[in-house]
Amino acid sequence: MTNNLSETGSPATRLIEARSIDWVPENERHGKLWHQGPLWFLGNFQYFSIPIGFIGPSMGLSLGWTIVASILGIAVGTIFMAFHASQGPTMGLPQLIQSRAQFGYRGVVVPLLATLFTYLAFNVADTVLLSEGLGSSFGWNPTTIAVLATVAGAGLAIFGHDWLHKAFRILLYVSLPVMTVLTVGVIGGAAGGAWDATQYGFTWQAFMAQFAACAAYNITYAPYVSDYSRYLPTSTPARSVIAAVFIGASSSAIWLIALGAWLSIALGATDGLAGLQTAGNTIFAPLGDIAALLSALALIATMGMNAYGGMLTVLTTIDSVRPIKPKTTARVVTILVLALLWYLIATSISAGSVATVFSALTLMLYILVPWTATNLVDFFVVRKGHYAIADLFTPHGIYGSWGWRGLTAFGIGLLTEIPFMVLPTIGDWSYIGPAATALGDVDIAWLVGLATASIAYLIMGRSIDLNAEEAERHRSDEQLSSKNPG
Repeated sequence: MTNNLSETGSPATRLIEARSIDWVPENERHGKLWHQGPLWFLGNFQYFSIPIGFIGPSMGLSLGWTIVASILGIAVGTIFMAFHASQGPTMGLPQLIQSRAQFGYRGVVVPLLATLFTYLAFNVADTVLLSEGLGSSFGWNPTTIAVLATVAGAGLAIFGHDWLHKAFRILLYVSLPVMTVLTVGVIGGAAGGAWDATQYGFTWQAFMAQFAACAAYNITYAPYVSDYSRYLPTSTPARSVIAAVFIGASSSAIWLIALGAWLSIALGATDGLAGLQTAGNTIFAPLGDIAALLSALALIATMGMNAYGGMLTVLTTIDSVRPIKPKTTARVVTILVLALLWYLIATSISAGSVATVFSALTLMLYILVPWTATNLVDFFVVRKGHYAIADLFTPHGIYGSWGWRGLTAFGIGLLTEIPFMVLPTIGDWSYIGPAATALGDVDIAWLVGLATASIAYLIMGRSIDLNAEEAERHRSDEQLSSKNPG
């Protein structure tokens, strides 16, 4: 067994975080519950949220119906995200290490690869958005913007967990009053804007597209939300973590998505950052410039969060194939390689911001829903949060190398989605499943995948010998206590 369980350190006193995919012992749980709210509020209080509000209006959905679909979608997506967050204090592990209990020590590579796609897709889309937005708003060189954003995001990820929390809180304190003034100005009519109401209305296709995009937005945080709660003490109440994450992540997302819908309809904005700048400067200059810059900085910080999660995913994948003892050097090198990869992909994309956002979110939703269903059913229904931590770090433990139940449920969820998929155009290719065609191109694929994966794992989970696992869990707890006294 690797020393992922026994390595000690003092994260609170380090400039660069020492831990990566290893277990965090109780004596290093220096996290604070109140940090969760600001972290996830700012996680969505940035530029990426704004063009999500463009999706419904681009399909003819009215402002009111776009906001309703957004509220419902964000609420649904954040429920899954927030429940995953409660796993951090219980387990003291990165999210995908915990998934070895469902998929096996080596089998977890399947959801790991899906999750790595999510991190890269987000940072590719973020880089495209920043290049287009700041280029349009301030006339800056898109290539220079892409380079600086990539370097800054990677640098923040290298410093790690504590610095990400600090950066998010600082940016929140600065940006919140600015965005509040701007939003009040929009509501009061000081930002101008007008539209022809006859051009917008309601269709199920547009409503469900907006709903799905919003649900996907926060579901995509699920694979790494507990990475940022794993330093919380074990005694932290699960409902408090769930509430803090839910309120933080949902309120800011709804706020900026609704604002984005207004910018699209009232100002005809096709770029969220340029629209934000125009609205703010109409209220009074340079409010729009400041709001646009702060929103861009918040998105760069979120890129750091994605890079950090991507690093954990890559190291977990390597460790699942061949056990390693990841040090700081491995963390840094992994982040730099990921940064180069997302930069190269982003600079090769010519799609507009709305198309990039919608395509990325749709693909991520299809891939992640079967995983989140399997993981949450196992944690809250089947095993009820009881795991043998030590066995997650060996292919010869009670969870085995290949978890057939988790892999089967994941596969069933993904396969049953295919007939219901409505894939946006990607390059010259698109796909609408036969069931989706029969439904008038209304996309319910992710709901189907969620239901089938959950039911499949729930049925197969009944064959797990929980009594045998309980005995192993006690042995594991004793082992952890002896190596890492609290």
